Amino acid sequence: MARVLIGTVVVLCAILWPMAAKAQSRFEGWTSAIIAADWRDGRGRPIDAFDNARRDLVQGFLSAGFPRASMVDYSLRTDVARPTSPEAAIRGFTEMAGRADRGCLLYVTSHGTPEAMIFGETGEMTSDALVNLIRRACGVRPTVVIISACYSGQFITALQAPNRMVLTAARRDRTSFGCGAGERYPWFDGCILESLPGASDFLSLAASTRACVATREAEAGVTLPSEPQLFVGGEMQMRLPTLRFSRP
Repeated sequence: MARVLIGTVVVLCAILWPMAAKAQSRFEGWTSAIIAADWRDGRGRPIDAFDNARRDLVQGFLSAGFPRASMVDYSLRTDVARPTSPEAAIRGFTEMAGRADRGCLLYVTSHGTPEAMIFGETGEMTSDALVNLIRRACGVRPTVVIISACYSGQFITALQAPNRMVLTAARRDRTSFGCGAGERYPWFDGCILESLPGASDFLSLAASTRACVATREAEAGVTLPSEPQLFVGGEMQMRLPTLRFSRP
């Protein structure tokens, strides 16, 4: 009898384990790109906050179920032996999106101006350029864009589409915080990293991150809070609750 029970358990495990493993991640076939597009403080001095965020965001999204095989990450800093150009980062993201075509995640952390986001040593990413990149790389597939930069709310209107979710670190007319030499991460990125382990999906990640940023800014006595912005298209409102993050 014991042998029969053991045999039954072994058979059930053999059947159910592949199903469980397959169900762990709903992001198989998704392209993800995490880009640290600047490496300087407001005075042009090198800092590590953006690269710290890039490195740890890679690990955070891997833990949430994004496959490493279809993930790219880039630092656009030039004070390294083999720098990555903005053009190479865009090309790498676009090429990966051509191979892993079920969905897209693009996360960029950088400085911003009221007209654009800093993208490399002398480059800028305007709203028009970003929407053209997303349209070309991701098309109509489900797409999540997260922009951590001052004035990043300027990208919301241009990126609006039924198949997209867009989360930005600030309103279009507000700065974000935490890009100084003494900071480990920009505050918004730090709140994403703090929220990821407990978030069930992108909607709960956005809610937790916005609450975290508001709390941190209040504690610091910020008089003009950044007010992170969120847009969720109609298709994504229905799809996002089914795209749950994996957990070990």
